[in-house]
Amino acid sequence: MKPNRLEQLSDGIFAIVMTILVFDLRLPPLPLDAGNTDLWRALVSMSPVFLSYVLAFAMLFNYWRAHHFFISVYAKNIDMTLTNINAFFFLFVGLVPFSTALLGRQNDLELPIIIFSLNVIMLGLCLFMMRNYVFYSPTIKNPEVNQGEIMRGTIRTFVPIIFAVIAIPLSFASQGLALALLTLAVLFNFSHQSTRLFGKFIK
Repeated sequence: MKPNRLEQLSDGIFAIVMTILVFDLRLPPLPLDAGNTDLWRALVSMSPVFLSYVLAFAMLFNYWRAHHFFISVYAKNIDMTLTNINAFFFLFVGLVPFSTALLGRQNDLELPIIIFSLNVIMLGLCLFMMRNYVFYSPTIKNPEVNQGEIMRGTIRTFVPIIFAVIAIPLSFASQGLALALLTLAVLFNFSHQSTRLFGKFIK
C-alpha cells in the first residue's frame, strides 16, 4: 500500500480537528445596550479560551508536520501495523478539541490540565512508535537516515512528553506554571534550532 492514502486521511483529519477548535471561541452574552467597555470585558474574559485555542492549534500543526515527515518523506510504503499505529494516533488527535475546551474553560483546576497533558503524552508516544516502526521495521522501505537526525527527532518527540508528565504533578502546586510548561513544550518544536540545547548528545 502506498503512503498517499494515509497522508490524505491525515490531512483531512487534521484540517477538521484544527477547524473544530475555533468553535469554542464564543462571545459571552451581552446586554442589549452593551458598549465598547462591555465588549472589551467580554473579550478579556475569553482570553483563557483563546490562549488554549492557540496552544492546541500550534501543537496540532507540529504533530501534522511530524506525521508528514514520517509517512510522506521517510516511509516509501505502509503496512497493516503502521496503519494501526496511525489509527491510535488519529484517535488522540480527535480528542484535542475536547481536552482544549476543558483547559480553556477550567484552567484554574488540576483535572483539565491533567487531561490535556495526558492527551499530549499519548500523541507523543504514538508518534514515537510510528517513527520507530518506519525506521526499523523490515517491511517498511525508507531512505537511510543518520543517527544525528534520528536523535534530533527523538528529542523533538520526547520534550513535549516529558514536559507534559511534569505538568501533571506541577498543576497541584501551580496551575500557571503547569500551563507555562505545556506552552514551552509546544514552542520547543517551532524552532529548528531548539535541539542545539542537546548538542553534546547529538553526533
